[in-house]
Amino acid sequence: MTYNEFRECPSFGLEELLAFSQGLLIEDPPRDFEAKLPAPPFLMMDRVLSMTVEGRQGTIVAEQDIHIDAWYFQCHFRGDPVQPGCLCVDAIWQLLGFYGLWRGGLGSGRALGCGEVAFNGQIRPFNKVVRYEIAVKRFAQLKESGASIIIGDGEVFVDDESITQISLARTGIFKGITYPDYPKRSRNSVGGMIKERL
Repeated sequence: MTYNEFRECPSFGLEELLAFSQGLLIEDPPRDFEAKLPAPPFLMMDRVLSMTVEGRQGTIVAEQDIHIDAWYFQCHFRGDPVQPGCLCVDAIWQLLGFYGLWRGGLGSGRALGCGEVAFNGQIRPFNKVVRYEIAVKRFAQLKESGASIIIGDGEVFVDDESITQISLARTGIFKGITYPDYPKRSRNSVGGMIKERL
């Protein structure tokens, strides 16, 4: 699809998300469009059902199918398989980053933190579907640096039961931070502060 088609599409299936994770979805990406979603097995969604825009705010609804043989059930924990709760938080960060790119942010996404996280349930191998609902509280493009920031409150449901609430999750999109020549040593082969890029 073209970049304009991407920006106008309110929902994405697994095929599109996988293509995006490989950098193959958009035929004519603009300069500095460097971002990708994590590839499986770390991609934490199977479909984005809807994304909306209301000024600087908006909404995101996405789903992940649960599979009995998911990688995390094999190791977390033996004899007591449960999806790590931190993966729900990461899913919210992934979705906020994807939303920011969909809104026109340029660069690569990075998780920036969150406020309070409350877990009141768990995801087990015989659950069926996880749903992520995010109220985007703010999308902003910073003129000086060209960075973007996306802030939202997320709620996670498993088979329609609310199990996790994440407040003030924050994802940033930054230009010039990708490391495409891994594992060679190059400009971005060592991490550190990205604060000066905000």
